[in-house]
Amino acid sequence: MPEKKDYYEVLGVSRSASDKEMKSAYRKLALKYHPDRSDASDAEERFKEISEAYAVLSDPDKRKQYEQFGHSGISGQYTQEDLFRGVNFEDLLRGFGFGGGESIFDMFFGGGSRRGPAHGRDLRYDLELTLEHADSGLDTIIEVPRTETCSTCKGSGAKPGTNPVTCTTCRGSGQVTRTQSTPFGQIVSATTCSKCGGRGQIIPSPCETCGGSGRIRRSRKINVKIPQGVEEGQQIKLRGEGDAAPPGGEPGDLYVNLYVKPHPLFNRVGNDLFMDIPISITQAALGAEIEVPTLNGRAKIKIPAGTQSGSIFRLRGKGMPRLHGIGTGDLHAKAVIKTPTSLTVKQKQILEELAATFGEKKPHSGKQEKGIIDKIVDEVKSAVQ
Repeated sequence: MPEKKDYYEVLGVSRSASDKEMKSAYRKLALKYHPDRSDASDAEERFKEISEAYAVLSDPDKRKQYEQFGHSGISGQYTQEDLFRGVNFEDLLRGFGFGGGESIFDMFFGGGSRRGPAHGRDLRYDLELTLEHADSGLDTIIEVPRTETCSTCKGSGAKPGTNPVTCTTCRGSGQVTRTQSTPFGQIVSATTCSKCGGRGQIIPSPCETCGGSGRIRRSRKINVKIPQGVEEGQQIKLRGEGDAAPPGGEPGDLYVNLYVKPHPLFNRVGNDLFMDIPISITQAALGAEIEVPTLNGRAKIKIPAGTQSGSIFRLRGKGMPRLHGIGTGDLHAKAVIKTPTSLTVKQKQILEELAATFGEKKPHSGKQEKGIIDKIVDEVKSAVQ
């Protein structure tokens, strides 16, 4: 029997890893090696290996026992079934395209803990939205490739007029069990029956439409309603819109992950929106009333005389609607004073005359007024001399 790898090495984490780090590492590896997703020949063994490592290290008592005595402390104190008790792997993986098929207990113990017919595989669909869509809500159609029950054979896999027969190798269980004696007792392992492929039945005359699988691959158009106020990274669950299940089972679910594209004007923080509004130096100095864009038309803002660059103007109720709630966030507009770059001769003359009234000297006079930093430097030099 090959020596087991260190659990920390299996998950690729340090011995001081936190629960959050281990959970993240497990999900990443599960995504790579789950038998429903991976084509690797050792996918099932690798998946079992990382699941066992996580089951031990995520439990404080088992982790302490392992760190003190290694693998012998674990196998000597816990049965293989005890290792996985208390860890809800299905919840950990749900939302990553998993959820149907074999559970962790099924894979290790030959389906002894299977509760009812298998569940169809869950699917994931990434949907990109504009900020305007998130603001107003959206009723859209998406096209999702998935497996569906064959309409010709109704999912049996057998040609109409014929019936499947029970597999003689596994006697209808779909799995072949093997008992192995170890110093710590007997370990019962189960593998998928190679003769029937785990179905428990042999199909002498396969359905011509699905080739005997009972399911077909097709793209289905599905209506999705996006409510007002959704945010980046949120998820919408469409029950029963995932892959079809084997006969007697329920179809999986479809998880629509939402991504909101960056907006050229607005930056969203929670339910509030933030934007910059350019104003001229005369508007800032004398005051003005200007129009600014919002997600629902335009709104007016009064700029008081003497407004400084960076001043914030708050427009109540012009932000994002609260998801499944009452009310709307606010729009925060920051004044950014634009300095003119191309002046006519007359405009320069007017500004120079204005500068003179403030006691400022002309830049081209040959004797510019020193700034505060220059004055401090001069004082330091005088003190040193």
